[in-house]
Amino acid sequence: MRIRDILRRKGDTVTTVRPEAPVRDLLATLARHNIGAAVVSPDGATIVGIVSERDVVRRLHEHGAGLLDRPVADIMTAEVRTCTPDAAVAELRRTMTEHRIRHLPVVRDGRLAGIVSIGDVVKSAIDELESEREYLVGYIQRAP
Repeated sequence: MRIRDILRRKGDTVTTVRPEAPVRDLLATLARHNIGAAVVSPDGATIVGIVSERDVVRRLHEHGAGLLDRPVADIMTAEVRTCTPDAAVAELRRTMTEHRIRHLPVVRDGRLAGIVSIGDVVKSAIDELESEREYLVGYIQRAP
């Protein structure tokens, strides 16, 4: 299975936030969309970072409530791992596990094309196992 298969099912909508947006606005965006991370982008197409709920919690502990008025750029991860729609889901699963990444932007021709979460990857693995199970059950039931 490829990342494009996941995007075909879930869609390619990506919630972005501008780097100069205050952390307070980021939290409102995450809550409004019921998501755990947003891609930081000045134009909705290029990626300058990624920021998650965990980033906020860690920095809030360090800086206190004043963090809410600071720009997202202050807390984002600037070195963003990405993948392409052609990447294998199994490869992405390894990358996400090894690097403890929960959200990975998908890039096509240098532009943001989607985002995949660890939940999407796990769901695809479960779907594959279910398909295999159904095939095997059918095979066994047809056996003489």
